[in-house]
Amino acid sequence: MISVVGSSWAILMGMMLLMVGNGLQGTLLSVRGDLEGFSTGALSFVMSAYFVGFLFGSRFVPNLIRKVGHVRVFAALGSTVSAAVILFPTITDPIIWTLLRIVVGFCFSGVYITTESWLNNSTSNDTRGQALSLYVIVQMLGIIVAQAILAFGDPSGFVLFVIPSVLVSMAFLPVLLSASPTPPFESTKPLSFLEIYRVSPLGCVGIGLLGGVFSALFGMAAVYGTEAGMSVAEISLFVSLIYVGGLVLQFPIGWLSDRFDRRGLIVAAAIVATISAMVAASGIGGFTGLMAMAFVIGGMANPLYALLLAYTNDYLDNDDMAAASGRLVAINGTGAIIGPLVIGWMMGQFGAAAFFLFIAVLMAVLAGYGMFRMTRRDSPDVENTGHYQAILPSATAVALEVAQEVWIEEEEAAEAEAEGDLAATG
Repeated sequence: MISVVGSSWAILMGMMLLMVGNGLQGTLLSVRGDLEGFSTGALSFVMSAYFVGFLFGSRFVPNLIRKVGHVRVFAALGSTVSAAVILFPTITDPIIWTLLRIVVGFCFSGVYITTESWLNNSTSNDTRGQALSLYVIVQMLGIIVAQAILAFGDPSGFVLFVIPSVLVSMAFLPVLLSASPTPPFESTKPLSFLEIYRVSPLGCVGIGLLGGVFSALFGMAAVYGTEAGMSVAEISLFVSLIYVGGLVLQFPIGWLSDRFDRRGLIVAAAIVATISAMVAASGIGGFTGLMAMAFVIGGMANPLYALLLAYTNDYLDNDDMAAASGRLVAINGTGAIIGPLVIGWMMGQFGAAAFFLFIAVLMAVLAGYGMFRMTRRDSPDVENTGHYQAILPSATAVALEVAQEVWIEEEEAAEAEAEGDLAATG
């Protein structure tokens, strides 16, 4: 682990600054939009727009990188993000904000792609899994730190918009000065959506549903907080606990997934999240109970994405994993675009509690579909499944491919060890 930090600290530091900036501007826009008199429906379009841009970025940025290179793409997109964030408080119009969020989502997708490429290139086969785990930890810590900054700032002013702009600009320094040249992107013919669904119906459906849950937690949690009458400090704590839960429970759940039936664990986590969301919607326990449920929901939702990816990989041939990664990102992204729009409508019709009802419905559908799939075919033996690799729903196809490379390398290492033990006993 120390060697990973030594070889990748600059890239990880840059990603930390990027995540603080991204996490801060996302929550800040929800609070500021409420202060500006934006309706819940208007804010839902603003939040959804980020995921529209992110999905388009995942599709088109690799082509830009092939044409002009990683460094130029990273600098251009990062500069655009820095400028866009400054424009939010100067033009307080929901349509302009929606367009700016599309731009920000597109640019952050490209920034993540280039950063993840550099991270992958700076590690060896032996340390790639550790580097990816550190990457996930840094991402979550960045979002948590962002909420702390918001708690001590004034969302009605200009300074909180300057901070993410500055942080994104500062992130260039460690990344660009340390980044080594990366290999060119290889064009891989993607599997069709139908082919991936046939391989793993639960994986496809679950990843799509988790896209909706993720966009709710990342994009609409602060909107819920404003609708529920929380103070800025309370909203910051609420959003922070969602990611603290994901950070704390990500690796214990991963440990369990390597030792028990993944499908059963997916169903169990979805049921826990469903119950927690229903408790939060009911108001039982007051503010303290709400914070506890935020921790549990975040602790279930974030690992569930990695669980579903690991489960899908269990049924994919090694040669098909890279071809599947882009489609899986698209499935998740489509769910993420739809999520805020549905939540915005539901909150307009039924009040703030609809935020948790939406999450409860999606998690209940995931649990129910998981139980249905358990009747359709047997799960693979635990001994024949790949290792769990922590990864967030915000990951690009590059991070998914890195996780899949780790999965393949660990599988090959385990097979080699088994063959060695067999030869020794023989």
